[in-house]
Amino acid sequence: MKKKIIVLSMVSLLVLGGCAKGYKEGIYTGTATDSYGGQDNTATATVTVDSNGKITSVELDTTYTKDGVKTTKKALGSEYGMYNNPYGSTIGEWDTQVKALEDYIVKNQGIDSLKLDEDGKTDAVSGCTIKIDALYEAASNALKQAKK
Repeated sequence: MKKKIIVLSMVSLLVLGGCAKGYKEGIYTGTATDSYGGQDNTATATVTVDSNGKITSVELDTTYTKDGVKTTKKALGSEYGMYNNPYGSTIGEWDTQVKALEDYIVKNQGIDSLKLDEDGKTDAVSGCTIKIDALYEAASNALKQAKK
């Protein structure tokens, strides 16, 4: 009987231990380069992990040059001009869609459940229809640093 309890305890520890993501406390940054819209952009992900190993926040952004001035898509907000134009999105502006992606990563404690199609998009995140492959790669690079 004692052996059964010990074996069950060990199996439980292995199973539960396998569920943990194993992130280290800290702030981690990852980047990725993407050529899109006729310019080279750098996607950046900053991931914050608390003392319990949980992702508490994710900040995603991409460099962008508008009218010769280098800025970021998030800083431009609605001035990025993606929402409700003939060639753009009817879902939401770039920053709104990226917020949905950031929330998804925090809620799911990572990007393991995100699958990208050949266009660099995902169906996993409600409210995010943009190409996210560079943001995904940047987040992946940040999370690799956070792994124990």
